[in-house]
Amino acid sequence: MFSAALARFLAGRHVHYGWVVLFATFLTMLVVAGAVGAPGVFIVPLQKEFGWSAADISGALAIRFLLFGGMGPFAAAFMNRFGVRRMMLISLSIVITGLLLSLGMNQLWQLVWLWGIVIGIGTGLTAVVLGATVATRWFTERRGLVMGLLSASTATGQLAFLPLLASLTEHFGWRAAMLLVCGAILLAAAAALLLMRDRPSDLGLPPYGESEVHPVMPQPASLGALLMTPRRILAEASRVRSFWILFFSFYICGASTNGLVQTHFISLCGDYGLAAVGAASMLAMMGLFDFAGTLGSGWLSDRFDNRWLLFWYYGLRGLSLLYLPFSDFSLYSLSIFAMFYGLDWVATVPPTVRLTAQRFGPERANVVFGWIFAGHQLGAASAALAGGLSRTAWQSYMPAFVAAGLLCLIGAVLVLLIDRGRSRSVALA
Repeated sequence: MFSAALARFLAGRHVHYGWVVLFATFLTMLVVAGAVGAPGVFIVPLQKEFGWSAADISGALAIRFLLFGGMGPFAAAFMNRFGVRRMMLISLSIVITGLLLSLGMNQLWQLVWLWGIVIGIGTGLTAVVLGATVATRWFTERRGLVMGLLSASTATGQLAFLPLLASLTEHFGWRAAMLLVCGAILLAAAAALLLMRDRPSDLGLPPYGESEVHPVMPQPASLGALLMTPRRILAEASRVRSFWILFFSFYICGASTNGLVQTHFISLCGDYGLAAVGAASMLAMMGLFDFAGTLGSGWLSDRFDNRWLLFWYYGLRGLSLLYLPFSDFSLYSLSIFAMFYGLDWVATVPPTVRLTAQRFGPERANVVFGWIFAGHQLGAASAALAGGLSRTAWQSYMPAFVAAGLLCLIGAVLVLLIDRGRSRSVALA
């Protein structure tokens, strides 16, 4: 097998195969995030072509956000049972099928079905849970840095594609931009097929930073038992205060990032006379700053109290969102917003993953984080819908942005209430 031969080649040069797995995972999360973020470019073109309102389109996107998060705990269980590579390929196949079918849609129910349900399920089978699974299985040392890289891939994919997609949409229509996303997904599928392996032990390797090969933990034999595993773990985790704090703080994270800014920022800028390509370029700038910020967050999360990191991340994000309504939407003021907000886009993920692993153990961390991520996407769905309703009812997105900023300030205080040590009730369960 190609991956086994490559692992032997790299071992001879003292390079751990986990870095190859990291590359394939990074690419997959990058293009899946691009598929998730792409509809933000298409809201205005869809309104013009089909006459759908912002609230109609936002409702479909809210369903996608809910499924994207709600599938997380079950995606983690599926990865544990059927393998990471297989689930990555299934996920990518579902997403590209939904995108290709959407090229011919002309009814609102088709938008809801394809962009809401099909793509929501497909992207939800990987989501951020994929990064948490790879980071905890393949890396003991540098885990925070790895999670920072994979988290950065999500935000970079959501934002970096947008200027190109906006330009293609402007010159050739939204369907041409959609085909570009499909091509990127095919590239990621090829990398996953050739390079991914489920665990280090598949290649006779220990995780990076360790010297002993980890045995594979037994998995439920039946589908019913498999589907019950996330619910059982949720029942155990929900007895711990730290779980609910992480859940609600991540709800705020979702409400203040991809649910609001990723979905409505381009349309918001259009209300102030900024063209879609220019607004998408601002989102791309956020993506560049986010890449640096999230990498730095991963490095910091290996060294400092993750609760205080989250305090600063949520606090600074809230202040940047509250600044936006009072700016004049000039290039200068939007650049300031893009810089400060971008540094913080998904910087919350590495500390949240580390806190989850510390308090619930590495074997169950991906499932518990899946439930926490469900809170993130519940917040994203709420903000996506609230932004559309705000624009339809009051002809302005600003009430939604102010509310998100205030929520972030609440989240900054909330995370300081997380227990310092590992939860005894979960550790003994």
